[in-house]
Amino acid sequence: MSAVTDEALLRIAVPNKGALAEAAAAMLSDAGYRQRWDTKDLVLVDEANGVEFYYLRPRDIAVYVGEGILDLGLTGRDMLLDAGAPADEALALGFGHSKFRFAAPADGKLACLEDLDGKRIATSYPGLLKRFLAGRGLTARLIHLDGAVESAVRLGVADAIADVVETGSTLRKAGLVVFGDVILESEAILIRRAAAPEPPGLGQLLARLSGVIVARDYVLVDYDIEEPNLPAATALAPGLEGPTVSPLAKPGWCAVRALVPRLGHQGLMDRLWAAGARAILVTDVSACRL
Repeated sequence: MSAVTDEALLRIAVPNKGALAEAAAAMLSDAGYRQRWDTKDLVLVDEANGVEFYYLRPRDIAVYVGEGILDLGLTGRDMLLDAGAPADEALALGFGHSKFRFAAPADGKLACLEDLDGKRIATSYPGLLKRFLAGRGLTARLIHLDGAVESAVRLGVADAIADVVETGSTLRKAGLVVFGDVILESEAILIRRAAAPEPPGLGQLLARLSGVIVARDYVLVDYDIEEPNLPAATALAPGLEGPTVSPLAKPGWCAVRALVPRLGHQGLMDRLWAAGARAILVTDVSACRL
């Protein structure tokens, strides 16, 4: 195969470190794209697929894509909105979920959004928070911190914070409780430059990534069953377009295969067994195209 010229390569920005980087690399690998072995590598060319990957700080990716330096990028929805770059969400990737919430001391003095008007709020996402408050007619002094936002109130830097909240245990240790509406529900997304022509190769990338996303939500279930029990079993696991049914060498028995939701598949196995299915196997799906 001849080498792909630099001009023809689809240029994609990928997070260079952290949990987001690891999950993005795993998804791209499942989608059939080469990924780097050495984390010190900042550029990787996948000639077979006509793609060039650039490994960047997640917070910088929206800027590079929005300015048209790179064609596409994988980053967080929160980072895209915080950057305010002219880039649009092309596909939600189904990992890296988080919620962005307000938190304040548990004394109840700050208990609703209106209580934040005129207050000091510490955050690592000033752009995102400024637009959120402006959209609700509120003004506040935003204190930009790169880390340890939950300590800002205790140290007297801020009256409240706006931060990513997972379990809330870190906030409770700092004497804070969440309140008000969720500012943003974020996850990893694929972004592209706003109002720009579709880059060559985007359709293939979207199809592959979508196939991986669907595959992660489903498993394959295989089982053997006697023909009289087949209708009841296939009603439990009909598959997406109907199960695959094949005769076994054992007279009166069939082998069945169906794609079923991953969530709850153990309970499905119980019901299939009760319906007469035997030799039930569940297999992971790494990718699909539906």
